[in-house]
Amino acid sequence: FFIEAAVQAISEFPLINSSVEGDEIHIKKDVNFGMAVSLGEAGKGGLVVPVIKQAQEKNIVGLSKAVNEMAEKARNKQLSPDDLVGGTFSLTNYGSVGNLMGTPIINQPQLAIMGTGAIEKKPVVMETEHGDVIAIRHMMYLSLSYDHRIIDGAHGGSFLQRIKQLLENFDPDRSI
Repeated sequence: FFIEAAVQAISEFPLINSSVEGDEIHIKKDVNFGMAVSLGEAGKGGLVVPVIKQAQEKNIVGLSKAVNEMAEKARNKQLSPDDLVGGTFSLTNYGSVGNLMGTPIINQPQLAIMGTGAIEKKPVVMETEHGDVIAIRHMMYLSLSYDHRIIDGAHGGSFLQRIKQLLENFDPDRSI
């Protein structure tokens, strides 16, 4: 779900999917999505970032299959060199080891990386037609690190806000 939301947001904010080459900005046509995969329990064994090529061409089912295939290949040490190159944007999940927040490091020459924290139940103030209420909801922190030479805070923040909107408005009954 996170990868799908990020890919959709990238289509609306294509500068996020670019690189700096010399003194030029190159906006990439394809979204080649890097996904961090832990090779062991609790960070032991290291981490690799296989790449889902042309992620913008895949629906939620295709992305899910690609994620599972890449994770399985990584954990079975069956990745090819081609599986590890060409990424244009990455996702890391520091929440998988229980962290709420983190500061992901950009995988150059990419310009940005998104991080997802642990999902936990939290009390949240919600506005309703009858006034504000406190409700218990599953909440998660998203973070985005980006290269300030190209992406400023307004652009990066708007991109992350769009991902938040897409995730919060996910329709489980939609056609896939």
